[in-house]
Amino acid sequence: MAKDNLSAVLYGIEDLRLEQRSIPTPKNDEVLIKVEVVGICGSDVHYYRYGKLRYKEVKKPMLMGHEASGQVVEVGKNVTHLKIGDRVAIEPGIACGSCNFCKQGKYNLCLTMQFCATPPVDGNLTRYYCHSARFCHKLPDNLSFEDGALLEPLAVGVHGCRRGKVTVGSVVLIMGAGPIGLVTLLSAKSFGASKVIILDLVDNRLQVAKQLGADYVLTIEKHMSEDDIVRKIQKILGESPTISFDCSGSEICVRIVLKVTKRGGTAVLIGMGKLEQTVPLSTALFQEIDVIGGYRYCNDYPTAIEFLKTGRINVQPLITHKFKIEDTLQAYETAISGKDNPIKILIYPNKDRYPAIFS
Repeated sequence: MAKDNLSAVLYGIEDLRLEQRSIPTPKNDEVLIKVEVVGICGSDVHYYRYGKLRYKEVKKPMLMGHEASGQVVEVGKNVTHLKIGDRVAIEPGIACGSCNFCKQGKYNLCLTMQFCATPPVDGNLTRYYCHSARFCHKLPDNLSFEDGALLEPLAVGVHGCRRGKVTVGSVVLIMGAGPIGLVTLLSAKSFGASKVIILDLVDNRLQVAKQLGADYVLTIEKHMSEDDIVRKIQKILGESPTISFDCSGSEICVRIVLKVTKRGGTAVLIGMGKLEQTVPLSTALFQEIDVIGGYRYCNDYPTAIEFLKTGRINVQPLITHKFKIEDTLQAYETAISGKDNPIKILIYPNKDRYPAIFS
């Protein structure tokens, strides 16, 4: 067994350090994973910059990372569905399985959820990591470790589309063409949406959205008012969207979603913004719009895997940057600066498998 377990650990605001940690031993219901790919998420960047997110604050050193895949190298004695050598995607939230939410099949709402890189729980940006076998999903042979790491954000898009009941013929609006907006686009098209329009401030993200199958894109310019944007959306689509997603968390985007959604339609809120916002709820009342929250994912990894396995979704165009774990700080600074237009940044803890990338 290797002894090198280089790990990326956050000690406080902008205090991210690389250090050696001992390689853990899996408990009876766990597997030990040689981590191959870890993506950087907006929440990771928020913890790095501010030391907290919503009610969660970094009060002790925390191992970063939650979008990950790897290979099983050891199994606990109670694990029967996985074996050494299996390639897996790590679903980062470990639900208790016994609370009322878990029993109802809504384990993403579990009140005792242990979620990677959410204080005080350690993440998986490390060479070797133990995780509950219940939340490790075996990767089909035709999927890469990169696909496996990107299953985490993709599952968010799948969950949002399920919450909004996107189906054949749906007319969809997506506010925000960041990683979550783009995976929501991919999911909506895979669920059968007939028309999808996506909006953002950044042109290069909208170009990627076109590549991924968006029917229409619209750049939001600073001089545009909310009503200007609403009218442009309706003009481009030729109608109002039946299902609208806010994937930005921005107050103005939530307001636009509530104003533009078709009477009797659905507004799905996925982006995390300010805790309190001023939004036109009366519009939702008069138009009888269903306002729905979409929180992470719940039983969505199998669908996301099937979308990738069958080729209905390709997440590779989302990948813009690749770093060795030794260059983790540079990866985070790239995410913050926006240099070279990052969308999805990947870190490779065990670079020996990727000589072509890091030669």
